[in-house]
Amino acid sequence: MKLNTVAGKRVLVTGAAMGLGKLFAQIAVREGAAAVVLWDINEAAVKDTAAELTGLGSAIHHHVVDVASPEAIAEAATAVREQIGGIDVLVNNAGIVRGNNYFWETDDRDDIDKTVAINSLAPMYVTLEFLPAMVAGATEARVLTIASSAALVSNPRMSVYAGSKWAALGWSDSVRVELLQAGHDHVKVTTVCPTYINTGMFDGAKGFLFTSILEPQAVVDHSWKAMKKGAPLVVLPWPSRVNRALTNLMPIKLRDRILESVGVYRSMEEFTGRKH
Repeated sequence: MKLNTVAGKRVLVTGAAMGLGKLFAQIAVREGAAAVVLWDINEAAVKDTAAELTGLGSAIHHHVVDVASPEAIAEAATAVREQIGGIDVLVNNAGIVRGNNYFWETDDRDDIDKTVAINSLAPMYVTLEFLPAMVAGATEARVLTIASSAALVSNPRMSVYAGSKWAALGWSDSVRVELLQAGHDHVKVTTVCPTYINTGMFDGAKGFLFTSILEPQAVVDHSWKAMKKGAPLVVLPWPSRVNRALTNLMPIKLRDRILESVGVYRSMEEFTGRKH
């Protein structure tokens, strides 16, 4: 079933202080969500975003949450239930990028733990806090998870990030199938796999053949529309969809040669990431 609008719904966005998360929160407010909950680890930035959105029609709640911590997630989720009762639309947007080195050159194992905790485990723990009530309810509900095109293709110099996003995609799409299998058609799961986005997180990363760096608003608009329709998977931009279809049919050695030649395998060589 299609969800035409989130008007009257309760929406939670992780990583909501800036970038895609802030844009998701803004669109929820514009559509008339009853409440929009902002989670972010950056206290100053999430307060600023909450202040910007307050008074525009939706009740705004913000929490400083380190989604790398299951305990912090549980504590914040309890506060949300006490404040507004529950969530109807969940946007798992918080993420972290580490790259520009080969895996064996990793000198900080905390980077591995944090990347997996935020990109893979956090969506699971956050969703588990709210999905049971969505399933038990009778109204249309949605879970939108931002994964990455790195979940669809191997990419040098970002192996831990790619692994964390492969896990996010595998988990998210499996939950989608579980809901269908169990007959809970009112709850839909959408997973989004974009290439590099111009938010600052991927500063230094290079686009490749037919694939430029994506603009945040375009990604959010496309993802939001797909989420409301209940689309299972969004792959952006179109060359990534073509690549996904073709490389799954190719011998691995041929796939490697093609992805090397079009620049995919060298796209992270000059990656620096967000400075702060």
